[in-house]
Amino acid sequence: MAEKDLNELFLDTLKDIYYAEKQILKALPKMAKAANSDDLRAAFEQHLDETETHVERLENIFELLGKAARGKKCDAIEGIIDEGEEIMEKYAGTPALDAGLLAAAQAVEHYEISRYGTLKAWAQKLNMPEAIKLLDQTLAEEKKTDETLSKIAETVVNYRAAA
Repeated sequence: MAEKDLNELFLDTLKDIYYAEKQILKALPKMAKAANSDDLRAAFEQHLDETETHVERLENIFELLGKAARGKKCDAIEGIIDEGEEIMEKYAGTPALDAGLLAAAQAVEHYEISRYGTLKAWAQKLNMPEAIKLLDQTLAEEKKTDETLSKIAETVVNYRAAA
């Protein structure tokens, strides 16, 4: 059997994050609808628009590689999304709901930041300048979303949950 190389690992991880982004596209509208905080709802809605762009960028990278844009099941993102759904059920109608939704969203962001950072580093090793550019744009947006969520938590949501 041929040894697996970084090119294959890059493609495998690309499929993973592609699947994850598609699942996030399904979860964000539910989270926005469940949110009580207008700021949190707006952040979810803005990130939904960004996530659509992230999917397009990933499709561009698949195209650069001459591969079909296909995802592979990502147990990690499914687990994180399941936890978010559990929070929505368990804390519906309580002041703690938004804090839980925000925490679940940040878990998603941290997963994405990890994946995009890794893919960017590998793209650098594999001399893929166009992929690096696309991955870097998405990585910057994911970090910005995480910062926005932290600000909302620290200035509004956590106070309301603790009241």
